[in-house]
Amino acid sequence: MPGQSTSSKMKIFNLIISLLFLTALPDVGIAAHGGAKVKDGSLSKCTNVNQIPALDCASAPSSVFSTTGRLWVVWSYAGHVYVNYSDDKAETFSKPVTLNTIPEKISAHGENRPKIVLSKKGDIYVSWTTPLEKRFTGNVRFSFSNDMGKSFSTPVTVNDNLDITGHRFDALSVGKNGNIYLAWLDKRDRFKAEKEAKDYHGAAVYYTWSDNGGKSFHANKKIIDHSCECCRVIIDMDDNDLPVILWRNIYGKNTRDHALVSFESASKPGIPVRVSYDNWQVDACPHHGPDLSISDSGDYHMAWFNNADKRHGLFYMRMRDNNTRTTPVNFGNYKAAASHPGVLSSNNQVWLTWKEFNGKEETVWTQHSTNNGETWDKAKVVAKSTQGSDYPFLITDNKSIYIQWKTTQEGFRLIAIDKNNNREGLL
Repeated sequence: MPGQSTSSKMKIFNLIISLLFLTALPDVGIAAHGGAKVKDGSLSKCTNVNQIPALDCASAPSSVFSTTGRLWVVWSYAGHVYVNYSDDKAETFSKPVTLNTIPEKISAHGENRPKIVLSKKGDIYVSWTTPLEKRFTGNVRFSFSNDMGKSFSTPVTVNDNLDITGHRFDALSVGKNGNIYLAWLDKRDRFKAEKEAKDYHGAAVYYTWSDNGGKSFHANKKIIDHSCECCRVIIDMDDNDLPVILWRNIYGKNTRDHALVSFESASKPGIPVRVSYDNWQVDACPHHGPDLSISDSGDYHMAWFNNADKRHGLFYMRMRDNNTRTTPVNFGNYKAAASHPGVLSSNNQVWLTWKEFNGKEETVWTQHSTNNGETWDKAKVVAKSTQGSDYPFLITDNKSIYIQWKTTQEGFRLIAIDKNNNREGLL
């Protein structure tokens, strides 16, 4: 997985490609396919306001498997958040359940999309961001179901600061003990600083948690000031059943690298540590967040994108603690705008996925390690699209590994890449 050098013009060109050509689909109606079929075999029409829309009408879905192998998907369309499920690996889907009866604006593109997680006993938790009247502002919303998705609670706003400012790019997770964690990028401190004519770079990372199944949340707590203001935030749970949060941070004036925090208890985050040192100097937010997967052995597997002069492209690193880290390795084809990496670990196996664009088609790639990220097999293309697509995401039913991918042509896809250790779906 060699790194590649290039000219300044090429770096700028590829950054533009990664931010423009590889953005998520717009929130408009698109043609349905087999993945949008409901159980009665009919197809919902995205343009018919009298019908419940199909999954293929959505632009930015998120999905997760239950312990029984049921695939749950959250998505939004025309002001509503929907949840439905599939028992046959996305061949057919149940009729969607509406979470918010009163329509509202919903962020559902790129790195800001509805999220879904399941508790150990099968309760369903969903979060999303609703934009406010000013640009780059929003509130973090939350709803839950404790009846296997038949109904959902009235959505609530999780951020306890209600200034017309940014509370966005939410991340959601749940522990084995049932504690629910939410983290997001928050501009309440920047809002205050600007009113006082003070400088404030970026946003801050805030979090909250619930220990009663989402019926209420503790007061918001700040983890750090001066995070990047519009990149994906990631949460995974460690072997102590506590959250670990990864995000793009601002160091100095405009060095945009990555930081991670692990928790000492639900109410006490540790000291954030810097995990990437690529030294990307940019006075802008790249909409390009990292990914994190914590293995059963306690290793933190991380993947990210940076575009610094000397270190640019996609990177993978494994970390056991603050003092034990592997040297970050470059993967993907930088000249093909390799972007938006995902990582998933299980025991000593690790999978990577990412997206590239060769000027004609978008391709989804995967790479696999059987020795905890020490060495990697050859990267492979698993899917292609010529008419626009979402980012790829790795998910597992604890038996097989899949990539979730949404395209204009084919709608919601579930691509098996390591079913019982037999590679399926590879082109």
